[in-house]
Amino acid sequence: VLRNAVHVEEAEVEKCVRDIMKEKKIEQKDTGFKTNLHISLLQISGYKKLYLNVENLRKIPYDSENEEHEEQLIELWNLLMPYENLKARISKQWCDIGFQGDDPKTDFRGMGLLGLVNLVYFSKHYTNEARQILSRSNHPKLGYSYAIVGINLTEMAYSLLKNGALKAHLYNMVSGLPQMEHFHQFYCYLVYEFDKFWFEEEPESIMHFNQYREKFHEKIKGLLLNCNVVLTLQD
Repeated sequence: VLRNAVHVEEAEVEKCVRDIMKEKKIEQKDTGFKTNLHISLLQISGYKKLYLNVENLRKIPYDSENEEHEEQLIELWNLLMPYENLKARISKQWCDIGFQGDDPKTDFRGMGLLGLVNLVYFSKHYTNEARQILSRSNHPKLGYSYAIVGINLTEMAYSLLKNGALKAHLYNMVSGLPQMEHFHQFYCYLVYEFDKFWFEEEPESIMHFNQYREKFHEKIKGLLLNCNVVLTLQD
């Protein structure tokens, strides 16, 4: 009964709780136990479901023929560069927000649509912070490619979710089913904290990016080991 409990669907949780209480001879009127077990099972099954949803989004390749994909890309530009019009869809201007070339679609290869959705989410929900970080990323000595680093941090958030490192954070944050929104929120935390970390470390050049990224990754993994951890940006 217990082994099966961690694989139940949301609709089956109530019955599963009753079965466990019966099996373990726990009084059905013990509402405190019942409530806590119900929440725990939702969190466990919800974590797995969230990972599948994130993975499905990652598997969708960016498609320039897809109107929705294109709209999100243009939305990203408008959120970050409100006072500058994009002169053409294929343009060197994309480098101004940290893409590598004149067509951003090539930069989404590794993380698919997930990379774009995260960038847009941060720019939409933390617009001032996103514009400030973009501005800082143009620093003459400590600058970095804003969008490329953003996609790289999507990979970090994704891998932490995949290997189970985000369990304590999400279980503390959500008393029930974690949603895609909660994954995006964690990504926002990473972007904000990485920018701070990068400027505190003062790397000699962007050539050392991987070394400092790994150092930051280790720092985050260390924080996630705390069973009371919650890593979010407050609105």
